[in-house]
Amino acid sequence: MRDFCDADRKKKSGRITLPENPSNLSEEVLVQLENAVKAAVKDGYVSCPAGWKVAGNVGVSRLDVGAMIDKLSIRVTDCQLACFAVSKTSHLGSATEPVSEGVASRVEALEEKGELTCVNVFALASELNVKPMSVANAANVKGYKIRQCQLGCF
Repeated sequence: MRDFCDADRKKKSGRITLPENPSNLSEEVLVQLENAVKAAVKDGYVSCPAGWKVAGNVGVSRLDVGAMIDKLSIRVTDCQLACFAVSKTSHLGSATEPVSEGVASRVEALEEKGELTCVNVFALASELNVKPMSVANAANVKGYKIRQCQLGCF
């Protein structure tokens, strides 16, 4: 993978607008957040689960973490929903993990209401007691795009 660069920033800003400091954090908290994000970097990247953990540890929103990751020109990897996996073939459904009709119908309902968002995928997974990837897999099989990443990636 390559570094996050100005071309990536421009492409992303065409899709979403994420303020540099979404929650108007104090300078002290911003320094703490920057240090926590830097500490979470592994092999030049921050994984999605690590970003969530930073948010919890620092006591800031996930969007604040995503904004700091952008500011530091770091890429996010390992989306918990495989939304930006290079190859999604392993998440297209298989004989070992078929898409449940109950999950599929709930995903379809979210899509119809325009509410197929990252946060709603996690909420639905919790409600149905399934893995978030199962819900994302159902969306992927139906050709739906999950929107509004909690880290602001998409």
